[in-house]
Amino acid sequence: MSQAEDIRAQQKSHWDGAGGETWVDAQSVMDAMFEGIESRLAASAAQSGASRILDTGCGTGAVTLAAAKAAQSAHLTGIDISGPMLALARSRASAAGLDAEFIKADAETHDFGDNHFDLMISRFGVMFFADPVKAFSNLKSAATDGAILHLYAWRSPADNPFMSAGTRAAAPFLDEMPKREKNAPGQFGFEDRDYVHSILKDAGWTGIDITPEDVPCSFPVSELPLFLDRLGPLPRLLEMNPQADEDAVRAAVREAYGAYIDGDEVRYTAGCWSIKAKAPA
Repeated sequence: MSQAEDIRAQQKSHWDGAGGETWVDAQSVMDAMFEGIESRLAASAAQSGASRILDTGCGTGAVTLAAAKAAQSAHLTGIDISGPMLALARSRASAAGLDAEFIKADAETHDFGDNHFDLMISRFGVMFFADPVKAFSNLKSAATDGAILHLYAWRSPADNPFMSAGTRAAAPFLDEMPKREKNAPGQFGFEDRDYVHSILKDAGWTGIDITPEDVPCSFPVSELPLFLDRLGPLPRLLEMNPQADEDAVRAAVREAYGAYIDGDEVRYTAGCWSIKAKAPA
């Protein structure tokens, strides 16, 4: 098995299994946490005049459905490798009566056939490809001439102290910490602007514009325990360190995130790249 094939297998196992189920369970907090990015992509859809829009790494469908509401004359398609998340996305679309369909497939390798899109969007869904150049080449093959690409991806952990607060707080209590390889698939896989630019250029996209955006975000403080127990770093850190003092680790992480509580909300800033490009005309 090649390295790329191994990465694809790992991603599928995670997102089509426990990882996807976790995001389904935490859908309410995820939607609240990233509503600021969702609204930006929905506005992009509304302003684009696109008739067919693809949401890559659509997850439980929040961005797909927001774009469907904003661009009511467009047909929306979401693609993701997670069965559990897509099941929820389909249910949400049906309940809302929105024109959206969902494909369970890897956008890196999926044969889109005659489906061609004039706008492609994604909220934090494109940093996990095993071979990013291949993935964006495949997406370009499904784009109409002059189609617009508009993505959001995380900048560095240093630009996102909220996202890294738990790991920093837990570190003094742990022997093993996750190893992060720069430019490898993962949450911060697109932190390097030059790397992202090279991917899109090598994949044949033009008019590439990668702009930093700091997006104000919030979610109800009542959802903080769910974030800590399911979405934050705690589960993985404790799994890696079974000998650790779990109570001490949890207390340190809770204290770190307590600094972001403002009244009845948790407030933070998402340090993102707004990534735009065009398919050749």
